[in-house]
Order: sequence, then structure tokens, then C-alpha cells
Amino acid sequence: MNLKKNQPKTNPKMKSVLKTFGVALAISLMAASTVGMMPDAQAASGQEINVRADQALEVFQKKIKGADKVMANAEGVLILPHVYKAGIGVGGEFGEGVLEVGGKPVDYYNMISASYGLQLGAQRKSILMFFMSDEALEKFQASSGWKAGVDASVAVINVGAEGTIDTTTLNKPIVAFVLDQKGLMYDLSLEGAKFTKIKK
Repeated sequence: MNLKKNQPKTNPKMKSVLKTFGVALAISLMAASTVGMMPDAQAASGQEINVRADQALEVFQKKIKGADKVMANAEGVLILPHVYKAGIGVGGEFGEGVLEVGGKPVDYYNMISASYGLQLGAQRKSILMFFMSDEALEKFQASSGWKAGVDASVAVINVGAEGTIDTTTLNKPIVAFVLDQKGLMYDLSLEGAKFTKIKK
């Protein structure tokens, strides 16, 4: 007997819904477990995010040569001072941050992204995403759910051995820097990360 003939067919739309639900569930569980492991992973107030963002900018300026030039030429910057990565098998990243324009906070956002493969424990890093053109900044602010790699490309900047920024990559509309807790650069992609405006 061929059992496959008696199995109901799954609607393609339903498959997509189930897949999306599975990823969302995994990220939610990851965020919940991260909160339990790290006290400062809990939802922060706007003032707390502002203070952490200022600290992340200070580290960026001290550790990276050419940081002042990037900050001076940017139309705005999204600072996510505490981004957590955790999970076993299916994991993800979550963080909250502030969008600053003209050196002042204008909106708050969270970032969520899914990841797959072996990953144990929890990691924390900071992400600074600079908008180098008015058009890129306006599109980001107008979006209800902006996704890196879909709505726009984000160039993650690497630095040389002496901690100097590769200026040839600064002509992109959006550039990002990813730093660990000591201010050392990460070499990774933000593609697929979703940024959503939140109230604080």
C-alpha cells in the first residue's frame, strides 16, 4: 500500500506560514532565555538606551581610527548598543537601539534576525549603522519593517591591522560597524536582519 497517496496535501501558503511561525517562535524562545541569562537584556527604557548608545559611540571613537570622519559625514546613525545572540541549533539575535539624527535621538528600534547551525551560549555585541545619504535615511524611517538586504544593502565595514577604516567602502548609502564588548570589530553580514520602530 502506498501511504503517500492517502496523505493530505499541504497548501504552499500554509507551509510558508508554518515556516515563519517556526522562526518567530525560535527567536522568541531565544530572547526569553537570553533575558534569563543576562540581566541587562531586559527591555530597557529610552533613557537607558540613550546612555548605552552614547557609551557605544565613545568606544567606537576611541577604538577605530577614522570614526570621527564617518560620524561627521553621516546623515543619521542607528545605534544598537546591546545585541544578543543565543540559541541551540536554531537561534537568533535580538537588540534594541536608538536612531540619532543631528546627534539627537528621534526614534527607537528593535532588531531581530534568525540563524541556523551549531551555536551554544550567548554573545553580546554592538551594532552602529550609519546612513550616509538623506535618501537612505528617509526610506529607513518611512518603513514599518525594514529588512537589511531586501529594502537596502548594508555594507559592514572592516578595519585594517592598525584599526584604520577602509575608506574605499564609505561611499555606500548605508555602512555598519559591529563591535564586541572590548571594541574589536566583527566580520559578518547583517543581511536578513529586520528593524522595527518601537515606542519607548
